[in-house]
Amino acid sequence: MGNAVPKKFATRDVELIKEMGGNFLRVAHYPQDPAVLEACDRLGILASVEIPIVNEITESESFYNNCEDMQVEMIRQHFNHPSVIMWCYMNEVLLKPHYNDNKEKQKIYYANIARLAKRLDSITRKEDPFRYTMMAHHGDFIRYKEVGLIDIPMLVGWNLYSGWYGGDMSGFPAFLDQFHKAYPDKPMMVTEYGADADPRIRSNEPVRFDKSVEYATSFHQYYLDAMLRRPFVAAAMIWNLADFNSETREESMPHINNKGLLEWDRTPKDPYYYYKAMLQKTPFVKILGSSIRGAIAESATDISTQIIQVASNMEENNLMVNGKLFGNKKPNNGMVEWRIPLNNGINYIEIKARRKGEVLSDKKIIECSIAAYSLSASEDSFSQINILLGAKRSFINKDNELWQPDQVYRKGSWGHVEANRLS
Repeated sequence: MGNAVPKKFATRDVELIKEMGGNFLRVAHYPQDPAVLEACDRLGILASVEIPIVNEITESESFYNNCEDMQVEMIRQHFNHPSVIMWCYMNEVLLKPHYNDNKEKQKIYYANIARLAKRLDSITRKEDPFRYTMMAHHGDFIRYKEVGLIDIPMLVGWNLYSGWYGGDMSGFPAFLDQFHKAYPDKPMMVTEYGADADPRIRSNEPVRFDKSVEYATSFHQYYLDAMLRRPFVAAAMIWNLADFNSETREESMPHINNKGLLEWDRTPKDPYYYYKAMLQKTPFVKILGSSIRGAIAESATDISTQIIQVASNMEENNLMVNGKLFGNKKPNNGMVEWRIPLNNGINYIEIKARRKGEVLSDKKIIECSIAAYSLSASEDSFSQINILLGAKRSFINKDNELWQPDQVYRKGSWGHVEANRLS
């Protein structure tokens, strides 16, 4: 629909944040439909708004003046929204530094960024002395410190993706602790974090950048737990609520950023349900994972042990699979997990949960295609399978056809071999 999206769609997005248990919306760094803040006012969602200074600046007075005009206009337009608690004016402004081959010019460029930031912060505090000012930085702590941008706003935000764009997840809590040690009195928040979750991709062995929903779920579990353990983190903003267009991306789903907790049509993904379990105060339980699965049979059987995950804030969680009870478990960091055998074909999954006398249940049907353990077995014991070569993840196409993970060659079966063995 482009720019003709009805207001009810914007309102629905804010309602989905509220239903998840969220209480804050960082409105993206460009103007939005007035319906967004109107919905925040009505639903009690706190908000920040910001002007579009993103990644870099232009060194000219006309650019500086235009930025100042935008900041003043934004404040005056939204001043009477009770949901707005902070005014923001730069996002990852050092991400694309100019003059990398000329350090003297680059030093002047950085000084001009700091000068513009001071002007914008000063104007903002003059226009509205009651709300906070904030800048959002990417994870280059040393560079922002040296340029002086950490000291200018009242609040500092960090967009952090350790374990996604680079490094591993352990770099996230390490960064938080590093910043707090250097600036113990500076209020800080995590203004972006997330990992791609292509709803067609699933994995029992998720790894960084595999685009699986399972990796994204574990990513959000790790990040939220790290922040909850650190009271000095004032707020956290997930990037992003819903999948959205990003024209230059050429990944598993071209031109789409898949970091959303919801698909582009607002169908919830597993991480959305995880946050409902963690943030909602009302009872909640939900069976996660794909309804279509594939595996290799275990030995001569026609079963496969699979992971069943449940998002829950209930005290007792009893799992029933094909009429068999698999025991009661308590949630850990909003999740409960079992490893259970699934049969070839249709499997009936049910969770019954209790909390202080309240009872909830959820059901799921899983269709599992289990390939024969041995290809020398009778023809009735196996059928055609689709193999996703070189991958430990599965893929479900638009026709609901399952492509199974690859495996190392096993005698009597199928799989790949090392290149040097081909000779």
